[in-house]
Amino acid sequence: MFGNVRSRFASCVLFCLHFPIMNTMSHFWGLILATVIALLPLINPFAIAPSFLAITDGDTPRRRNHQLLMGCLYMIVILISFLIGGTFIMNFFGISIPGLRIAGGLLVAGIGSGMLVAAPRDVNQTKQEEEVARTKPDIAFSPLAMPMLSGPGAIAVTIGLTSLSSGWTDYIAIIIGILTVAIIIYVTLRLSGKIVLLIGQTGMTALTKIMGFLLLCVGIQFIVNGVLGIATDPVLLHSFRDILNSS
Repeated sequence: MFGNVRSRFASCVLFCLHFPIMNTMSHFWGLILATVIALLPLINPFAIAPSFLAITDGDTPRRRNHQLLMGCLYMIVILISFLIGGTFIMNFFGISIPGLRIAGGLLVAGIGSGMLVAAPRDVNQTKQEEEVARTKPDIAFSPLAMPMLSGPGAIAVTIGLTSLSSGWTDYIAIIIGILTVAIIIYVTLRLSGKIVLLIGQTGMTALTKIMGFLLLCVGIQFIVNGVLGIATDPVLLHSFRDILNSS
């Protein structure tokens, strides 16, 4: 009898100890997924593929892959630097977490809506940009890493992700998400020649619209989270109570 009680008690203790771990791991993996979902449509390697092929035109496959590898490494360093420095930036300018979420959401939603209703790009302007990029001896940092892979939008989203983190494990999860995005971009751009031929211009346009819709959804969710953060702020609720009581 007592053996059964002890075994049941031990099982309950193990369950209670395991339950918060399960919640922590769920939050950890959820944060990785959120990072990938937020950054990947914004960077959109499928849309970058034609430009990447153009600015590396004439390079040997070995040099092209080396430029791509270095560009992805630069992107990782840039985004992680802004991720780590995001808290200091927020504290220096006195930016609250809900305010950062709303601002980042407006930016991401604007980019997403722009991708959905984007007009065709000026062909002459695109060729001029590609010619300028092609004359550079090394395109890994500019224009590949900055601004093609880690532009203002990606940097803003990365800083916004700091509002979802409450400890160093959350930062590790976001970094893993950034590394995952970099691997996906590397594989996609390495196969960019085959992808562009396979999908075609119509497919590239459709993928851009899909990515834009996902970005719009992510941006709106950021705004919703920011508004809820303001609405449930204890200081704000306490101020409202004081106003109601005084009236």
